[in-house]
Amino acid sequence: MSIAKQGALDKDVNVSFLGKKKIPARDMSVFCRQFSSILKAGVSVINALEMLSEQTENKKLQEAIKRTQDSVEKGETLSDSMKQNEEFPSILVDMVKAGEASGSLENSLTRMAIQFEKDAKLKGIVKKAMMYPIVLLCVMVGVIIVMLTFVIPSFMTMFEDLDSELKTKAILAMSNSLKHYWFIYIIVIVGVVVGVQLYKRTDAGRHNLDKLKLKIPVFGILQTKTACASFARTMSTLLQAGMPMIDALEISASTMKNVLFYDGLEKVKNGVSLGLPLSNQLKSTGLFPAMVVHMVGIGEETGNVEEMLTNSAVYYEEEVEVQTQTLTSLMEPVIIVLMALVVVLLIMAI
Repeated sequence: MSIAKQGALDKDVNVSFLGKKKIPARDMSVFCRQFSSILKAGVSVINALEMLSEQTENKKLQEAIKRTQDSVEKGETLSDSMKQNEEFPSILVDMVKAGEASGSLENSLTRMAIQFEKDAKLKGIVKKAMMYPIVLLCVMVGVIIVMLTFVIPSFMTMFEDLDSELKTKAILAMSNSLKHYWFIYIIVIVGVVVGVQLYKRTDAGRHNLDKLKLKIPVFGILQTKTACASFARTMSTLLQAGMPMIDALEISASTMKNVLFYDGLEKVKNGVSLGLPLSNQLKSTGLFPAMVVHMVGIGEETGNVEEMLTNSAVYYEEEVEVQTQTLTSLMEPVIIVLMALVVVLLIMAI
């Protein structure tokens, strides 16, 4: 109807430094599940996309579906249309492409729905377990700040007239510095956070930090088990869809959050492309537990790698849940005791 140049007031605001917010795995799971059900009912792809765009609550996903529908209506394939939208993960685009090639698009979407459901459940377990310790730590820091900023200064005059002990003088000095130089603390904290983020963006920084994560007691084991569950589930899903193993390994590597596992799977892919067994290549990385290596080896011998990977995924997903619950039960009393020690120290000083 009309066209005009954008002015300064009506330009889209792009806050790039905050990063792009991804669509939650739960929403992607619902999208895939509904898409599969609608296609199974005999509805065309274009009509299915139109229906999905109308009932999807996530605004970003809704816009991506509409753009995909417009592209399909112009003659593009569904996978190529989805590839043009960064909201859709690469693994979903590749699965849709495999489904189009094999004539089993509905099955590919159903497998991806299960994949996203498992991924959302795994992340949810870890987030839920970490929530309570984080809240306790925040409360502890809050108590310390309130004590040093408001409580201790009220006794300052009395302390100055007495021959205070060393620990009392130290806490008075901390209180005084926090009250008068609080902005320095904020600058230091912000500087550390920004410094770590910038360091993470470098290749060496990311490798060193991810290596450190795997070496932390208890947390390192949890990271390894989470990576194994994710790898096994993704590989199983891709292989069941009929995707070649080399392509499946490349996509699985791209889903790894830890760069060491990404590098390891890239080496595995190169070895498998030369004709070497998958189990031997997984073992050579030194990252995957013996359980994964043996299960894949049995799958190679019996010609059923997909099923063995599925069994491994189920096993490690359960292990992550148990490990997370154990970690939470260990952390809770430790943090409570730590809070008690801090408060007792302040009371003793007074």
